[in-house]
Amino acid sequence: MCNGTQKKETKPLILMVDDLPKNLQVLGSILREKDYRISAAVSGKQALEMLPGINPDLILLDIMMPDMDGFEVCRQIKKIPASKDIPIIFLTAKTEHEDILKGFSAGGIDYITKPFNAEELLARAGTHIQLKQARDREKELIAELQNALAKVKLLSGLLPMCSNCKMIRDDAGYWRQVEDYLSEHSEAQLSHSLCPNCVQELYPDLAEKILKRIQ
Repeated sequence: MCNGTQKKETKPLILMVDDLPKNLQVLGSILREKDYRISAAVSGKQALEMLPGINPDLILLDIMMPDMDGFEVCRQIKKIPASKDIPIIFLTAKTEHEDILKGFSAGGIDYITKPFNAEELLARAGTHIQLKQARDREKELIAELQNALAKVKLLSGLLPMCSNCKMIRDDAGYWRQVEDYLSEHSEAQLSHSLCPNCVQELYPDLAEKILKRIQ
């Protein structure tokens, strides 16, 4: 049964960067087969300007572009804290070993050769999106755990306590009421009452009446 308040899953967003509109059309047509959300940029500069507003799950980045090539665009993206973990797949007509290594060195995670093979493109894109989603979820879980641990206050070690008045000496050397110390160093919420022995000592008449009712 579906919960009406359950968060609706959003389809991954892919940013395509290529200076040739025809290539963007081909890429967009292939990616729509999997219902991916897509955004397009026709230059590295435009892509960098768009990033803060869209936060894509994957970037398909052409290498050969005027003004700023794909390698430099990739390096610039990796310098941005909010964008450095976005996986980048290079789009290239070159398959030389040197160019591939240069792409990985710049921060790219994979490459796809032109002309595009639809099955290969979708397979590579899907794999890297899934890996990013897994890493994002891992970060969320770590953040949740750290937040939970930050809220947990544990009492440990030896606490000096007065044998007569039962006050506790804190780390600064001050003597304090037990309830004050516990409230500050734990999540316990204290309420005040009287134990039977104290009732007998402080209010003997009341204790006697209570005892008679019990009997």
